Amino acid sequence: MDTDGSNRPEPLPSSAQLSWEGHPRTLIAGVSGLLGHALTRVFPGAFSFWFDVTDLGACRAALGSIRPEVVINAAAYTTVDQAEAEPEAAHAVNEQGAKNLALACRDIGAGLVHLSTDYVFDGLADRPYLESDPPRPLSVYGQSKLAGERAVRKILPKALIVRASWLFGPGKTNFVKKMLDRARAGEPLRVVNDQRGCPTFSLDLAAAIRSLIQGGHQGLFHVAGSGEATWFDLTRAALEAAGLDPARVEPIKATGLDLPARRPAYSVLDCRRYEAATGRTMPPWSESLAAYVRGLV
Repeated sequence: MDTDGSNRPEPLPSSAQLSWEGHPRTLIAGVSGLLGHALTRVFPGAFSFWFDVTDLGACRAALGSIRPEVVINAAAYTTVDQAEAEPEAAHAVNEQGAKNLALACRDIGAGLVHLSTDYVFDGLADRPYLESDPPRPLSVYGQSKLAGERAVRKILPKALIVRASWLFGPGKTNFVKKMLDRARAGEPLRVVNDQRGCPTFSLDLAAAIRSLIQGGHQGLFHVAGSGEATWFDLTRAALEAAGLDPARVEPIKATGLDLPARRPAYSVLDCRRYEAATGRTMPPWSESLAAYVRGLV
């Protein structure tokens, strides 16, 4: 879970701090998470410090002190299975937290970049999901993220909303690191092979967000690693990049794990709108994975 509330609060930074390379004054919410870590590297000089997004007063105080031109909301409750037992906690961060930041941004005239997820879809499609496809989340987590999207859009119709998927990268434990740690410990690796999505390197996503901000883009964009894979495919590729035996990974069906939350069987995102807007394509997930695993970034 990344609620941007797991660390002790720090004093608000001085308003004299420089913006990232002369671009809009930017505040990052959710710096303790995987994406937040990447954003602090891709947005040098952006303001990033602890505050509770579930507290409207705290949001207004933080934004009122910094007076950012852009706020990036990477704060999220991301423990998908735990959310089934804690729907109020999930909605507090993913819906109310998003609403609070949108209200605080509106107060000072700041733009908002809000992060969402491929889990807003039901996985029944037979081709990559477009931004215009109707969302039908299967889990409390997906429902809370969709509610956050809608709250932001209602308050700030011109907000930039980015749906991403299957994040991995440096700075925090993630699926890839867990699989590598288990492999090195000699533990069995039984991995789902009937869910398909777009693995996405956190630094690639952060760079894409930067491109969208620089271009002044608004509205909803899908941004994910190029290509698609199952969790089984991703695990085998990670082991291979690490010089470990990929043959030890056993494919299983999602039902074999008996997890509380339902996941979409197919949540591949169509990123052509992002590509058309920025003139950029996301790097292939396999290349970024290899670089991450080999410690090249």
